Amino acid sequence: MRLKLVPDEMNWDFFRLWKITTGVSVVAMIASVLLFFTMGLNFGIDFRGGTTIRTESTQAVDVGAYRDAIAPLGLGDVAITEVFDTSFDADQHVAMIRIEAQGDGDESASVATINAVEAALQEIDPSITFPAVESVGPKVSGELVQTAVWSVVLAIGAVLFYIWLRFEWQFSLGAVLALVHDITLTIGVFSLLQIRFDLAIIAALLTIVGYSLNDTVVVFDRVRENLRKYKRKALKEVLNLSINETLSRTMMTSLTTLIALFALFILGGDVIRGFVFAMMWGIFVGTYSSVFIASTILWRLGVKRDWTKSDANQGNQFANVGK
Repeated sequence: MRLKLVPDEMNWDFFRLWKITTGVSVVAMIASVLLFFTMGLNFGIDFRGGTTIRTESTQAVDVGAYRDAIAPLGLGDVAITEVFDTSFDADQHVAMIRIEAQGDGDESASVATINAVEAALQEIDPSITFPAVESVGPKVSGELVQTAVWSVVLAIGAVLFYIWLRFEWQFSLGAVLALVHDITLTIGVFSLLQIRFDLAIIAALLTIVGYSLNDTVVVFDRVRENLRKYKRKALKEVLNLSINETLSRTMMTSLTTLIALFALFILGGDVIRGFVFAMMWGIFVGTYSSVFIASTILWRLGVKRDWTKSDANQGNQFANVGK
């Protein structure tokens, strides 16, 4: 017996409550912006500056024990990750400990702080040493923030250009506004829950851009096909038909991805939990925006209905590019 998340014959009207779904999204985006400016983000060491310590030991790295040993020192945000490398010896166990900047303008931990950390760790692992200690200053952190923002903006700009070439400007605007919706809500959730926001979350945001775009393009491709097939149907009916036809694929893709991410969220440990949470949230809002936001914008803007002109590239993946 095959699993079916969506009936074979389905004819849901996704625009019946379009005022409510659009209103909820607008309110959520405004709330996210307000949360960002009032509560801010809980920036990690990557963006705030701090000190990175490389540890080496003959004993296996126990991240939980390391964290418990350092916690009484009250150093604030401390990130601990185990490092794996095939070139390491059998008894060479390496970890990276990142400590946030201690006070305004103090980009590095003091010698006394480093010694205190080393003493705390040697109580649980006498063989541990600190072969390298490096600091990330506020200037470098500021550059990382700018680079992260530019990476997201350029990704959205590239999407705008690509969809414009492949479809029309109405499709492009709908897809980009849906992406802005997804990213804004993700940042709002991180502000509300004060989850650590570091470079891994930027990677998650860029992945969300790609994932949400993929869902939106699948729907838009079907819309374009149906516009050619049903020339007399109203645009709203064509959009509804297209979403219904692609909903099974959309739900199956999202569900299977969420199952894998949920397993990572439970079993993956603290190091990747923020990244996985951002991905899970992004897939949820990305699926929602592909169905309810991008399509609604396309419906309100209207699209070209005459797709019957001769097409030398018909059947080619680059069909209609540049038209």
